[in-house]
Amino acid sequence: MMAYLAMMAPRLKELHRVLRSTGSLYLHCDPTASHYLKILMDAVFGPQCFQNEIIWKRTSAHSSAKRYGPVHDVILFYAKSSEFVWTGLRLDYDEEYLGRYYKFDDGDGRLHWRNSLTAAGTRKGSSGAVWRGFDPTSKGSHWKFTIENLEALDKENRIYWPPNGGWPYIKRYRDELKGVAVSDLWDDINKINPSATERLGYPTQKPEALLERIIKASSNEGDTILDPFCGCGTAIEVAEQLKRRWIGIDITHLALAIVKHRLASAFDFGIFKNIEVIREPVTQSEAEELARDDKFGFQCWAVGRLGAPPIEHRRGADRGIDGRIYFHDDAGAAKQIVISVKGGEYVTPAFVRELRGVIERERAAMGILVCLKEPTSEMRREATNAGTYSSLGGIFARLQIITVADIFADKPLNIPGRISPYERKKPGSVKPMATQLRLLP
Repeated sequence: MMAYLAMMAPRLKELHRVLRSTGSLYLHCDPTASHYLKILMDAVFGPQCFQNEIIWKRTSAHSSAKRYGPVHDVILFYAKSSEFVWTGLRLDYDEEYLGRYYKFDDGDGRLHWRNSLTAAGTRKGSSGAVWRGFDPTSKGSHWKFTIENLEALDKENRIYWPPNGGWPYIKRYRDELKGVAVSDLWDDINKINPSATERLGYPTQKPEALLERIIKASSNEGDTILDPFCGCGTAIEVAEQLKRRWIGIDITHLALAIVKHRLASAFDFGIFKNIEVIREPVTQSEAEELARDDKFGFQCWAVGRLGAPPIEHRRGADRGIDGRIYFHDDAGAAKQIVISVKGGEYVTPAFVRELRGVIERERAAMGILVCLKEPTSEMRREATNAGTYSSLGGIFARLQIITVADIFADKPLNIPGRISPYERKKPGSVKPMATQLRLLP
């Protein structure tokens, strides 16, 4: 825990420094760390900037043998100053609640609830005066409105007079409801279930609804959202959908590759015209440096540059597969192209033979070998000997070799038309921001 807090302290201080006076910070954590982090946040922001400890009930059941089942996480909400943006976000009322109370109709088609005009406790002055023969003091209460306002409400036909001569009620119309103010207990946003269309398989992925609520509550269109631990990019995608500018930061090229593929799937590849990616290799020497310093990061970068997500997320044994591309065959069945990345200084025909074995083992239609260096003539002969894959779309080399130089030259892949592994619905009404910000690894 101390190492985690030591890591977070300077980052929170920097986030406070770059945050505008109208900005807010939301910190998600679990209950084992929330009390430590609140002390840290109080030290950085000041106790007066604390707004809420939000309890997010992320699951409905979690059994535990010797304690209460842990079903919630904590989100600490701090503002930079008293000028922070707050949109007063509201939620729709529950249909059962609306049906129970807003059921009266005077014939004009407007459903309303007949609510009491009085409140407990006597008052002096107008709110305690007799009106139309009704004395609120006699029953230990007072009017919720002044006599002048009661008359105005009656002229607007907003007061219901019971036929039996009982106490009048105010009509509260359903079509005028502003919604329920969001509380600090969020029990209506569940964690992502295994079959959800937004699920990417990233271990710390948050529901889009969670980020949507936070972003809507504390920002306006055109404002900038910063996620310093952007992971698989949920905050980034939601910010783009809500027409906010954004900055995403993550330490791994795995996250960068997933975010780029996610944005392309949710919108289209044209979105990258407005995005600046910082510290991603743009030259051969930078790619070689990445391959030397971070083999796994190089694999993720290379697969991402091919427009594919790095499917094998675990470090270590990958069984010769660093990514996959999917397409439909002529019968409409899903087929796969396996990708193997080799970032070493030396290349050998054994790489081609290994990938050919992976293609056979996985029953894949095709395979792509990505090499840091130029392949030998023997490697190309081995690739040619792997044969071809034929479809109505053409005849394709079954095993293809792509170099990093080909990637930088934007050499297109000679493969059948691919399908997105996420099958995400593109929000047709959403267009990329005219000027976007940065995605930093």
